[in-house]
Amino acid sequence: MRSPIEFRVYQEGDLDGVLALCRQEGWISYADDRDRARKVFTAPGVVAVVATTSSHIIGFAYFQTDRAIQAHLSLLVVEQTYRRLGAAKGIISYAFPLLGATRVDLITDTAEAFYRSLSHKEESGFRLYPPGTSVSDS
Repeated sequence: MRSPIEFRVYQEGDLDGVLALCRQEGWISYADDRDRARKVFTAPGVVAVVATTSSHIIGFAYFQTDRAIQAHLSLLVVEQTYRRLGAAKGIISYAFPLLGATRVDLITDTAEAFYRSLSHKEESGFRLYPPGTSVSDS
C-alpha cells in the first residue's frame, strides 16, 4: 500500500528530489545546472510546491505570479508510478491560494487531456526564444 500524498511549499532541502524528477523526464535545463535550478525555484514571484510521501518527493510544480490576477505554471512533474492518483491535481489545488491570482496560464506538449479535465479556457499560445536560439535547446 502506498503512503498518503501530502503537499507543502518547496524547501531548499527538496532540490535533489526535484532534480531527480526532472532527470527522469529528460528536462536537462533544470537537471544539469543545480545552481540555476535553485535560483529559479526560489526567485521572487515564484511559488513552488512539492508532493511527498513518507519516503520521498513524488511531484513538484513551480509558478510565477503577480499575486493579483495572473500566474503561469512553468513546470509540473509527477513521478511515473504516482500519475493518475491525484498528485498533480493536488499540487494545483494546494498552490492556487498561495498564488494570490485568479487564473493560471500554461503550455504543454504532453498533458493536454489532464489540463482539459480541470476548469479551464483553452487558448492558443507560443513559447518565444531569443533570436538565434535553436528551439531544441529548451
